[in-house]
Amino acid sequence: MAEKEKLWGGRFTQPTDQFVEAFTASVQFDKRLAPYDIQGSIAHARMLRKIGVLTAAECEAIVSGLERIGAEIQSGRFPWSVALEDVHMNIEARLTELVGEAGKKLHTARSRNDQVATDIRLWLRDELGHILSELHRLQSALLDLAWQEAETIMPGFTHLQVAQPVTFGHHLLAWFEMLQRDRERFTDCRRRVNVMPLGAAALAGTPFPIDRFYTAQLLGFDTPAANSLDAVSDRDFAIEFTGCAALLMMHLSRFAEELVLWTSAQFGFIELPDAFCTGSSIMPQKKNPDVPELVRGKSGRVFGHLMGLLTLMKSQPLAYNKDNQEDKEPLFDTVDTVVNSLRAFADMMPHVSPDRDRMRQAARQGYATATDLADYLVRKGVAFRDAHEIVGKAVQLALSRQCDLADLPLERLQALCGRIDEDVYEVLTLEGSVAARNHFGGTAPEQVRKAVEQARTRLEQVI
Repeated sequence: MAEKEKLWGGRFTQPTDQFVEAFTASVQFDKRLAPYDIQGSIAHARMLRKIGVLTAAECEAIVSGLERIGAEIQSGRFPWSVALEDVHMNIEARLTELVGEAGKKLHTARSRNDQVATDIRLWLRDELGHILSELHRLQSALLDLAWQEAETIMPGFTHLQVAQPVTFGHHLLAWFEMLQRDRERFTDCRRRVNVMPLGAAALAGTPFPIDRFYTAQLLGFDTPAANSLDAVSDRDFAIEFTGCAALLMMHLSRFAEELVLWTSAQFGFIELPDAFCTGSSIMPQKKNPDVPELVRGKSGRVFGHLMGLLTLMKSQPLAYNKDNQEDKEPLFDTVDTVVNSLRAFADMMPHVSPDRDRMRQAARQGYATATDLADYLVRKGVAFRDAHEIVGKAVQLALSRQCDLADLPLERLQALCGRIDEDVYEVLTLEGSVAARNHFGGTAPEQVRKAVEQARTRLEQVI
C-alpha cells in the first residue's frame, strides 16, 4: 500500500520501512477485538449524531457500514492489511470504502488511544462473564461430588504425611472455597474494568461538546473514566485481572497436583475418565492424567504474563506509549488459558470415580487417630502435653506390634495411662474421629452436607 493511503500519512514524506511496518503492526493479533471496535464505533457515531457532528443520514450510513464490516469479518471475507497496522485502521479504511465521506468523519473527537483502551475493556468484560460461568460449572460439580462423598473417609495430610482422617466431601469443599474467593476477585475486578475511556481522545480530551455519559450508557459501562490522561494510559485493570487469573491458576495447579497423585498406583484414590487421559506410545498399560498435568503446567505461563505486564507498565510516563501494544498478547493468552483450564476441569470432575475402600485403607495407615486419643485423654483430665507424650508411646507400641492404635489391647493402653477405659475405642475408629468434628467448618458428614447446602446458596448469590 502506498504511503499516501495511510490514514495518518499526511505529515510524512518517506514510506515506512517494510520491516518497521511489519514490526510495529498489531493487526495479526488485535483483530480479535474487531467486534468490540465496531460496537464502540457505533456508540461513538450515535453520540456524534446526538451532539450534531453527524447528520442522521451520515450516522445511519456509518452504522450500516460497520454492521456490514462485522458480517464480513464473521464470515472470513474481510481483507485484513498489515499496512494498515491495526484493527482500528483496517475497519476505518474499509468503512470509508463503503460509505465515502461519512466514514472519514467517524474519528472526530476520538483517538486510537482511547479507542483501543475502550475495546480492551469491552472485550475483557465479556471474557470475565465466560470465566465466571465456567467457574460456576466447576464449583457446582464439586458440590455435587462433595454431597455424594460426605461420608467417604480418606487421610488428611500435612507435609504429605498422614495427619488425621477427613471426609472426601470435606476435601472437595476446600477446593470450592478456593474457587469461591477467585469468583469474588473476578467479580470485583469486573467493576474496575467496566469504566469507559472513550472521549479521552489522545490524552487531553476534545474541544467537541461530547456526551461521554451517553456513550457509556450505550456501551453498558458504569461510568466514563474521570481523567483523560489516566484513561488512555491505564492498564492496571489488565494487570489486576491477570493477578486474579494467576491466583486462580495457582489454585487449579494445586487441585491438579492432587488429582495426579491420587490417580497414581501408589495412591489409587480416584479414577479419571478415559476421555480426559492419554496413553503411552511405548508402554501399553499407561493411563496418563494429561489434563490435570497440563493445567498444572499452564499455570506458569499465566504467572509469566503477570510479571510481563507489570514490567511493561513500570517505567511508562503519562500518557499513552507504544509499549502498550504489548499488553494484548499476554492478556489474550491469559484469558484463553483460564477459560480452557476451567472448562477442562468442569467437564472432567462430574465423571471422577473415587475408590472408597482404597481411601479408607490409606486413612488407617500412619496412625491418623493419634490426635483423637490425645484429645480423649485431655477430656479425662490429663494435661495436653502429658497426653501428647502418652500417645507418642502408644504409637511406638503399635509400631512394635505392627498394628493400628485401635487394635492395641485395652490392658496395654491402660498400662500407659490408667484413665483409659473401654470407651477409648469409640474415638480410635475412623468413623468416630470424623464424626467428632461436628462443628461449623468441620469434617463430620453432617457438617459437610450442611456446608454443601450453604455453598449452593452462596453460589447463586450475586456478588
